Amino acid sequence: MELGNGATIRSVYLGRVSYEAGVELQHRLRQQLLDGEPDASDTLLLLEHPPTYTVGRNCDRSDVLAQPDWLRQRGIAVAECDRGGRATYHGPGQLVGYPVIDLRADRRNVRGYVRDLQEVLVRTLATFGIAAVGGEERERIGVWVGRRKIASIGIHLRRWVTTHGFALNVCTDLDDFAGILSCGFDAGVMTSIEELTGRRRGLEDVAARCAENFAHVFERRLVSAEAAEMGFGPALRTARIRDDTWPLESRSPES
Repeated sequence: MELGNGATIRSVYLGRVSYEAGVELQHRLRQQLLDGEPDASDTLLLLEHPPTYTVGRNCDRSDVLAQPDWLRQRGIAVAECDRGGRATYHGPGQLVGYPVIDLRADRRNVRGYVRDLQEVLVRTLATFGIAAVGGEERERIGVWVGRRKIASIGIHLRRWVTTHGFALNVCTDLDDFAGILSCGFDAGVMTSIEELTGRRRGLEDVAARCAENFAHVFERRLVSAEAAEMGFGPALRTARIRDDTWPLESRSPES
């Protein structure tokens, strides 16, 4: 069924890829949209990452509680990024969504975009019997079930083309949140679909439902795509996160 203005969004499920690879793919897709390339299209990347703490533009040292030895023992990398927000965790069992979409035609509203991302996740969680709401206040941006947070949102816009997006805890090891103040909250606030329902859901199944809800909320016609047909293979094979760096070393506590 054709929705809204007839625009199309490609949805591609990538499985587990490094954080660096995810960033590289987003930047490539964003540049195609900005350059107006003939094959450019709005794209929703759905994937999971190896254990990684990411620190956004509003993060400082106090948000990363873990010391390097603890990170090495748990196999958690730390990466800086240009999204808004503070520190968050990505890891196995967490569905990460990176919408790379052009908002110039019909959605030049940052707060509206964030609300729409929250609505996608609220609808997706409803299919699993979870009643969730999107946070309205700045410090509670994300998706909540009562006082527990089940999804985080952090975005970046360049000339109204989006990167970064959301992270939905499906069957995530919640103990891995202990090394940071996740979006300013301690680890105990985080929850997951598995914890709330007692059932372990497949990530690809959750991704498929999320893609359908994304297309409806954003009024796009959904087209499923494969990584290989989009030329993503080389990027996924070669991109790696360095695990011997500490991105916040050069930042002052007030930065």
